[in-house]
Amino acid sequence: MEEYLTLAPVASVIFAITIIVTLIAFSNEDLHSKLMLKPYDVSRGQHIYTLITSGFIHQDWMHLFFNMLSFYFFAFNLEKVLGHWQFGLLYVLSMVLSDLPSVVKHKNDLWYRSLGASGAISAVVFSKILYNPFATMMILPLPIPIPAILFGVLYLVYCSYASKKARDNINHDAHLFGALSGIMITVLLVPPIVPFFFHAVMDKVQSLLH
Repeated sequence: MEEYLTLAPVASVIFAITIIVTLIAFSNEDLHSKLMLKPYDVSRGQHIYTLITSGFIHQDWMHLFFNMLSFYFFAFNLEKVLGHWQFGLLYVLSMVLSDLPSVVKHKNDLWYRSLGASGAISAVVFSKILYNPFATMMILPLPIPIPAILFGVLYLVYCSYASKKARDNINHDAHLFGALSGIMITVLLVPPIVPFFFHAVMDKVQSLLH
């Protein structure tokens, strides 16, 4: 634990706060409702804070578990290579940017609510992919490891499908826009990551051809 606090203090704090706030909101329905994103209100200049607070609560235990598991696998390592304030900026800014399309899309839908850290975590995942596109990971129930870059493509396909079929408060649109935000912010913070990424891809392609 001390190692995480030393090497990735921002990720450690975000990880702890997200779990604590979610657990408190689970037992406080009024608080849960106040922290959720309501595009109808935000588009009219009300409850702007929910662009951020909605990213610290979750729909249920499974939603919390999978988001925090993804955060654990990617965020701590990303902060080590990206930097502390850079990681914090990427996370919070992506949280907001990933929600803005939903605000526009549902600005007249009084009934619409959304929540979850999915947008910010998608940003973290895709930022890390830029650093190591061919890192392997196991995705259940697939029996074989797959490269991170392939995971990213499959992830976006799933997000697009889930968004069209969504019947819950989980903002599936935020996955896609969070991923795009993560790539954009990482490139702005670390411009050399672009040639690094393409060289890594080209080297991999050449190694496969030979």
